[in-house]
Amino acid sequence: MNHPRYCPKCGTLVVRYSNPLPTADVVIYDPQCGIVLVKRRNPPFGYALPGGFIEEGETAEHAAVREMKEETNLDVELLGVLGVYSHPMRDMRCHVMTTVFVGRAARLDALSAGDDAAGAAFHAMNEIPAELCFDHAKVISHFKQWLLGMRPLAPCCEDPAVEYGDIPYVRPF
Repeated sequence: MNHPRYCPKCGTLVVRYSNPLPTADVVIYDPQCGIVLVKRRNPPFGYALPGGFIEEGETAEHAAVREMKEETNLDVELLGVLGVYSHPMRDMRCHVMTTVFVGRAARLDALSAGDDAAGAAFHAMNEIPAELCFDHAKVISHFKQWLLGMRPLAPCCEDPAVEYGDIPYVRPF
């Protein structure tokens, strides 16, 4: 959707695009411990899968791995894509579109809250808190379907280990 506006200084007609903001979330799973949920420090309050905004110049896979380290202190291996969730009202702050990955942690004992998480813990699959933010109850339902073999994972397309810091990211305009 675009919003034509006139520049207040020069009067030129400009267009401001209102596109969804991309994020990456990960269902970090261990068969004995369950899944990792973070307790949100900022509104909306409640529990959520760890994740965050994709920064300009990085892939969704790289953002997922980076966000897991920032929010949970876990180094994760991505197993695949559970789905893309894009309903315009899934996040009441703005239109957010997320790619949700399934992953496993290298060291479970490294789990600790970081970044904007007030807490981080494993939750058994039958003890998921009711106070889930966004559409994460739906995501967890889809994850349970995957565990039962009723839903496939799509492969990751990019290698999250590749660092893009050395590649010049220049916009063509």
